[in-house]
Amino acid sequence: MAYLVFKDGTTFEGKEFGEWSKSSAQLKEQEVVFNTSMSGYQEMVTDLSYAGQILVLTQPLIGNYGWHHEENEADKTRLQGLIVRELSEGEGSLHGEGSLEDYCQQHGVQGLKGVDTRALTRYLRQFGTLPGLLVQTQEAGVEYWANSQRKIEDKSEHWVYRSTVKEAYEIPGSGHLIAVLDFGVKRNIIRNLQKREFRIMVFPARSTAEEILRHRPSGLVLSNGPGDPEELSEGIAMVRKLYDKLPVLGICLGHQLLALAAGGKTYKLPYGHRGGNHPVIDIRSGKATMTSQNHGYAVEEASLTGSGFEVTLRNLNDGTVEGMEHLTYPVLSVQFHPEGAPGPEENAEIFDHFKDVVLRSSTQKGRR
Repeated sequence: MAYLVFKDGTTFEGKEFGEWSKSSAQLKEQEVVFNTSMSGYQEMVTDLSYAGQILVLTQPLIGNYGWHHEENEADKTRLQGLIVRELSEGEGSLHGEGSLEDYCQQHGVQGLKGVDTRALTRYLRQFGTLPGLLVQTQEAGVEYWANSQRKIEDKSEHWVYRSTVKEAYEIPGSGHLIAVLDFGVKRNIIRNLQKREFRIMVFPARSTAEEILRHRPSGLVLSNGPGDPEELSEGIAMVRKLYDKLPVLGICLGHQLLALAAGGKTYKLPYGHRGGNHPVIDIRSGKATMTSQNHGYAVEEASLTGSGFEVTLRNLNDGTVEGMEHLTYPVLSVQFHPEGAPGPEENAEIFDHFKDVVLRSSTQKGRR
């Protein structure tokens, strides 16, 4: 048996799967979050926006279509734990190259199966996102929390810098050059840019504005990524130097960094938005769509006053900001994931809009 233990003593019991051999020597609490998607466990496990978190899947049967490496959203995972109700071996998959359990074992992810994930999700919705601890004995969890009364500041490197690429690289294409600032970028974002024939250059998160502009890109994509955006002071300063110089598309964390760079603020949501069933409305057209989301922070709408940004998209569940466009510069952003994976891809037209913005901006520069 193994356990998820919270600071208040609340405990959820299950059975181990994945990699637990180093768990006793490296006990550390991690943020526990839940995702309400019906499928897409492979894309979630390899989504670097989950870096440093323990992920609870509300869909009760997980692993039933195995593991297919081509569908990974990154070539690594930074997920710290995975909790499911029922784990399938995926033996019925026609294209499976292994199982979810195999992947967790090979990539150091602690898993807990046989958990009452409905009760766990209700607990998180009641008390908000909380740090939890995965342990092999309940006593170890109780002892850990008893000795952690004083909050110790975490001096470890931000998860963005543990998720980003180490060196810049180029992906060939026949169209304009687009710079992608990688905070933990999903492969399906790259795929959507490739479909629109862009030439792509992916930059590490610590790249400077000067390094990016040296390549003379026609546009910039600020990717998704993990963690608190306000802790990325270097990234905020760098975005501040760039967003008035070329067309920009911000996605998820990139959306938040744009707001912060323009003088806005962000705040932590009670239990975040994670899943492929979040309704969003376009304020201008009245069109509503279902979106795929994965974030724990949101932009404070009142803080955008005087920033140059106007809100264009809003969440129909809680009214949070889901999209912005700048009134002066060719800059737009969305809080959700227009590329899906997992979740609906009916919002991929945002990439078409961004391409139009890039082409229009390039044409205007050519006339000068």
